[in-house]
Amino acid sequence: MTDIALRMDHIYKKFRKGETYNSLRDLIPALTGKMFKAQELDDQNNREFWALQDISFELKQGEALAMIGRNGAGKSTALKILGRIMKPTKGHMFVNGRLSALIEVTAGFHVDLTGMENIYLHGTILGMTRKEIERKLDQIIAFSGLEEFIDTPVKRYSSGMYARLGFSIAAHVDPEVLIVDEVLSVGDFAFQQRCMDRMRSAIEAGTTLLFVSHNLKSVTEICQRALLLEHGKMTAIGDTDAVVRRYLSTREESDEHGEDKPITITHVRVRDRAGEQATFESGQMAWVDIEVTAKQALEKLAVVIWFVDQNDYEIFNTSTERLGLPPFSLAPGQVYRCTYELSLNVAHGSFGLGVAVHRYDLQKSYDRKIPAATLFVGSSMSVRGAVNCFPRITESGISEVPTEAITRR
Repeated sequence: MTDIALRMDHIYKKFRKGETYNSLRDLIPALTGKMFKAQELDDQNNREFWALQDISFELKQGEALAMIGRNGAGKSTALKILGRIMKPTKGHMFVNGRLSALIEVTAGFHVDLTGMENIYLHGTILGMTRKEIERKLDQIIAFSGLEEFIDTPVKRYSSGMYARLGFSIAAHVDPEVLIVDEVLSVGDFAFQQRCMDRMRSAIEAGTTLLFVSHNLKSVTEICQRALLLEHGKMTAIGDTDAVVRRYLSTREESDEHGEDKPITITHVRVRDRAGEQATFESGQMAWVDIEVTAKQALEKLAVVIWFVDQNDYEIFNTSTERLGLPPFSLAPGQVYRCTYELSLNVAHGSFGLGVAVHRYDLQKSYDRKIPAATLFVGSSMSVRGAVNCFPRITESGISEVPTEAITRR
């Protein structure tokens, strides 16, 4: 028996842009207009585009693969093909075992039915029997946290409630293959944590997972391997950390006019004590090596660094000058190097590192890179926000209120 749970073999998917004509009444005026405008009658090639081109990979039972890429890279198209929502133009697909796909939270829901009724409807669509649904009904409802609203029509649900119910049903199908798209981002933090724990448990139980998310921290926590899509083509597949770094390097701001700048940031590296660029733990020390090269003579310079969170909100900023080093000057061809030592007292997440060469008295930046690098910070503590204060509970307990005190109230 094969241990391959899922395979895509040279998959292509073509779509057509613009108008399509389903009747002779629509076609004749369109052709006439093109004739008078001296356009070619057959512009089919101009209107067709490949959403996916030659996608091939396989996933063994119990493995977890992340699919990452920019919006429009083809991730959702690939998942819909795997979920049998659409057919490929060319190529073959293989799925071994029961597949549960959480691609669109509203797919399979009837808005006029209650949450309870949609559990039966959606569960049946996903392949569960009525007895199986009844056996797991209490677990599904409890996991979703919608006990109070389970008899309410889902058309009155928020997008977060949709996601919670949809994921809860899909997660209790006990599938051999689970496909999860970027739908968990609408849930609250506590529910997202439950979903992550559920996916980990499913993988440990032998479920194969294909996970699409823009939350790169979640991707690195859940998946051993990752696949990078760019413009419908698979450009990298392998170890998750390596593929994520490849993806981030394509997102970094390109410097098309570097030759016109009097000074450029030529090297930025984030490393641990051993010199490796890795995922850090909250509170761990990190070192940032920076190199700048001058093309013209400049004076009174400082190197500025800052961090932004996933919402591009600046959470930290400092510079060589503000830390007590004197401004430096460079002649043409000279190189300045510095290393920052940082204590990463931040909550878990991914953070962008910005670097700039700045002159404070003129308030002028000669070169900037954002992000110059990206840091992934993990934490064993369940803390939220930008910083980690390493909290501890030092005292906890319940005390009785005297009866006479209650009576006086």
